[in-house]
Amino acid sequence: MQDDDSQPVISGTGVNFAFGQGELRRQILFDVKIDVQPGEIVLLTGPSGSGKTTLLTLIAGLRSMQEGTLNVLGYSLHRASDSDLLDLRRKIGFIFQAHNLLPCLTALQNVQIMFDLQPDVSQKEGRDRAKEMLTQVGLGQRLDYHVSRLSGGQKQRVAIARALVGCPQLVLADEPTAALDGASGREVVNLLQGLARRENRPILMVTHDARVLDIADRIIEMQDGRLSMEPSARTGEALFGAGRPFAEGSLR
Repeated sequence: MQDDDSQPVISGTGVNFAFGQGELRRQILFDVKIDVQPGEIVLLTGPSGSGKTTLLTLIAGLRSMQEGTLNVLGYSLHRASDSDLLDLRRKIGFIFQAHNLLPCLTALQNVQIMFDLQPDVSQKEGRDRAKEMLTQVGLGQRLDYHVSRLSGGQKQRVAIARALVGCPQLVLADEPTAALDGASGREVVNLLQGLARRENRPILMVTHDARVLDIADRIIEMQDGRLSMEPSARTGEALFGAGRPFAEGSLR
């Protein structure tokens, strides 16, 4: 492992990935090259089925590498050991599109559970931090609500709080604002942007939401499993369709 702010947080070359075997084999990623720098906010766009989520889960160590090289937070993921992958996942905040919450637990318990495998965080500290993060995403009055009683947008905010509560070194987000209205989406966008700017934490976000354009340092596009790392010259409307931003802004 290495700990050097001059090095990319994510660096991948020649990444190929396929599902299935033989005649059923379907290649999803083709010779992908990607680099994300410390503190950078990168939007990953492209049509549904183009491989965006597959790439995100590879970076998170949730899928096994097949071909190519991929280094994340100093971990080489090609033939990485189970213990290395576990260590990596603990340093990443992953916001899942499908929430992946435990419906039998309350909103507070779903966030606090992130500290269960961290012996250096007491139960009280974990609970206090979970309360604070849920309050920041607008759920301070829903702490003891079971997830099954929450709306889709509220579940998404719980998922975002869970991803951010541990102060991750990298945030990977799969459509984090898709289920949120304008006010809630702005709060979430501000949280993500603040994390990147204050603590130099990078964010790689899959999105079709034109309202998040104002926080991006770069937009990269995936088409048919192939990734372009060049900053997009296309407008937000061309990339995402018509949409009203959360706030006025431009790509830096």
